[in-house]
Amino acid sequence: MAEKKPNFLIIVADDLGFSDTSPYGGEINTPNLQKLADEGLRLTGFHTAASCSPTRAMLLSGTDSHIAGLGVMAEKIKKAPQIFEGKPGYEGYLNYRVAALGEILQDAGYFTFMSGKWHLGLKKELGPYARGFTKVLSTLPGAGNHFNHEPQLYDLKDKPTAIFKGDGIWMKDGGFINGSTDLPKDFYSSNTFTDYFLDFLKERTAAQRTQPFFGYLPFTAPHWPLQAPQRVVKKYRGRYDDGPVALRDQRLRSMTEKGLVPPDVEPAPLHSLGTKPWAELPEEEKRISSRAMEVYAAMVDLIDVNIGRVRAYLEETGELDNTFIIFMSDNGAEGQLLEALPILAGYTVEDIVHKYYDNSLDNIGNHNSFVWYGPQWAGAATAPSRGAKSHSTEGGIHCPCIVRYPPALKEKGLVTSTFTTVMDVVPTILDLAGLKHPSPIFRGREVVPVRGKSWRPILEHPGDQDIQIYSDTDIVGWEQLGIAAVRVGDWKALFLPPPKGPGKWELYDLSKDLGELHDLAESQPEKLKEMLEHYETYFQETGMFDSYTTYQEALKQRKAERRKAGDNNNRYTSYVSTLRWSLAFTQERFLSFMKGN
Repeated sequence: MAEKKPNFLIIVADDLGFSDTSPYGGEINTPNLQKLADEGLRLTGFHTAASCSPTRAMLLSGTDSHIAGLGVMAEKIKKAPQIFEGKPGYEGYLNYRVAALGEILQDAGYFTFMSGKWHLGLKKELGPYARGFTKVLSTLPGAGNHFNHEPQLYDLKDKPTAIFKGDGIWMKDGGFINGSTDLPKDFYSSNTFTDYFLDFLKERTAAQRTQPFFGYLPFTAPHWPLQAPQRVVKKYRGRYDDGPVALRDQRLRSMTEKGLVPPDVEPAPLHSLGTKPWAELPEEEKRISSRAMEVYAAMVDLIDVNIGRVRAYLEETGELDNTFIIFMSDNGAEGQLLEALPILAGYTVEDIVHKYYDNSLDNIGNHNSFVWYGPQWAGAATAPSRGAKSHSTEGGIHCPCIVRYPPALKEKGLVTSTFTTVMDVVPTILDLAGLKHPSPIFRGREVVPVRGKSWRPILEHPGDQDIQIYSDTDIVGWEQLGIAAVRVGDWKALFLPPPKGPGKWELYDLSKDLGELHDLAESQPEKLKEMLEHYETYFQETGMFDSYTTYQEALKQRKAERRKAGDNNNRYTSYVSTLRWSLAFTQERFLSFMKGN
């Protein structure tokens, strides 16, 4: 009898910070992740895209987001679609130029299933069932209430109300379901996604149990709004009363003790975006801020609890040790100001909060609250790195990643600092499964090859710090609407347009400067020139175009037209479209409104 192929399990946390969990120096109770790390391998050089859907496109395709369809996030494309129309790689969904991992493994005889966040397309033909997952429970947009409670939608009387309540947002297998009526009444995101995930495993037919499986469990936590059951929040009551600087310093000490960062590391200043230092905040603001962090910790705690449930099932069925498990975050911690404010057309943010939400101290974290934790707590989680989510600095793209797979992993409990990327997951899985990538022709269409590389060398020799997955000549790049970077070896050049950065190329030697504090652009102009030539290679290979300038001009024109025509008549229609494309566009619109643009 032929030996059964390995199973594969990918678990993704949403906006999880680098040091939030105990394996990475955090104080949040995560014993199951700690056990996974003790039995596996921690990667401290793992890199993603700077934001959510581009990372997910890279994860499931093995190539760059500009090739896979997320050269720009769909929420951004929606604001100026004419710029991106007809441009391959800028479709705003996981395109059919790539062979998705679920499709490849499905065709190779795997039982494929997922439960959680998709964020790679909002149409039936773009959903997870169409891209290779046989069993599905998925929310398609980028964010949502963790208790499935959307009070701002209940008063709407017109036809699109059904869309707001879930049609077009939730999918089960190959069809849409209604989020208001077809999901459990005791819904909580991490618990419910895991319930369905385990049901898919438990309800396998006799034939499916003979197949290897590929399970994908992308949680929506700990993405805003920060919400968790109070019984869990209470575990962390008072834990964060000393503020984000104290938390950052504590975690840096812990990371140093665990060998996750060098003892002489020079951390970047705390990410703050101009917010007041903790010591200057009134006591009431401190209490509210620390409470938000307590809720965040509870969300991470519950991710760990649910990972433990999956592990227990695999142990019970004897499938654990033949399952390649990878746990990761999709980008750096979320540190934007105002981004999470809920808004409905025709209402100011104050109207929405006062009418529909209760953000009083004792209610924070409940189903009818809507809060986020802001830049300083995010900065504590990304230290020693600079910046946070949506930045091309290390704080936006340097993420935790744990791998467990006894058949290939020759030693356990080790840490590797080797530079790796999320594009490597597909080639690693295909390598372990004994499969070749199907390019150039797959399912009757042309598909591109992968750009990532297999991790087999570091799995088989995890203690050898000299092993490199990427050579000193391999080029890896990042870009989303002008927020850019390129890395070759330990050298990195990055560009942050205002207001995120100075609007000029910076140069860093990451072998000596993990915090990206010492810009070498002026002192080493030849090296910067070399890195910009590498960026041009990346630009050409991925089919990019200079979207940033054109996009900014389109936004200016759009705002001018709105001011001229008046915004009142189209607010409701605009919101209908916005919700279907997730919440991000709405938040950006609010920011522009608040700035008077």
